[in-house]
Amino acid sequence: MSLRQSGTIPADRAGEVLDAVVVGAHGGAGTSTLAALLPAAWDMGSIQPLLELDRAPMRAKGRPVVLAVRNTAMAAKHATAAIGALRAWDERVSALAIVSDGGPESRDATARFALLEGRVGGTVRVPHVRAFRLVEDPAEVDLPGRARQALDELRRLAGGG
Repeated sequence: MSLRQSGTIPADRAGEVLDAVVVGAHGGAGTSTLAALLPAAWDMGSIQPLLELDRAPMRAKGRPVVLAVRNTAMAAKHATAAIGALRAWDERVSALAIVSDGGPESRDATARFALLEGRVGGTVRVPHVRAFRLVEDPAEVDLPGRARQALDELRRLAGGG
């Protein structure tokens, strides 16, 4: 998978753009939302289809990688596979972004994510923000404090703060 540039970044945020890659361990992980909010220069979408084809998931070309995943046990399984594949191709995950889908994280998911902590630069839980469902551009949302803190931590792990 080759890198593809994120969507248009507003002029007033151009100086904030991280030269980082945001990739999803599975579809619906929140990859595009995170790429818009960080904002990150590279939105890769989901790498799951490439993993199923046993192909190189992507090349970050030295850029920090933020792996997005939902907060479910199945998503944790996909994250494990994605991290393993990326490591096999000499890519390092700088941050594992565990994005809440609004429901509680199960004990099984929490345990699986805990096992991944030593294989990534850091783990950040991104809280559910209902307002994202009501807008086309997530950057328009006035984020709650916990969501702002999570994004700040992701930026720090990706080398932008």
